[in-house]
Amino acid sequence: MAAFARIGRRNLTNLSPSFLLPPALLICCRGIASKLFVGGLSFYTTEKGLSEHFSQYGQVVEAKIVMDRVSDRSKGFGFVTFASEEEAQKARTEMDGKELNGRTIFVDYAKPRADFGGGIPIARGPPEPTADS
Repeated sequence: MAAFARIGRRNLTNLSPSFLLPPALLICCRGIASKLFVGGLSFYTTEKGLSEHFSQYGQVVEAKIVMDRVSDRSKGFGFVTFASEEEAQKARTEMDGKELNGRTIFVDYAKPRADFGGGIPIARGPPEPTADS
């Protein structure tokens, strides 16, 4: 509340709803809308090649191919992030079902990562005593 007092007596009702959201949430939401999943990739497709193929539809911010940690080979899918949602939509419609390095690729919007609780385990304490012990 002290932060609002320091702002002054400005009318805060005129602010857009995006002002009230944390910046990380805005970036996350925008990133998902302009991020595409690309499946069916050849093992010979590189991140540079993926970026070059998709750059004809707009500004590619990042092209990432998911690699297997053990074999250090491509898992056959990756992600392409565009600068805008419109460019991502155009690339999705144009590239879905096309051939890239001898393989038919599938392009769709990326889904948010699922959180599997990979952090610190929660201490639950000793087990509850049962009636028969």
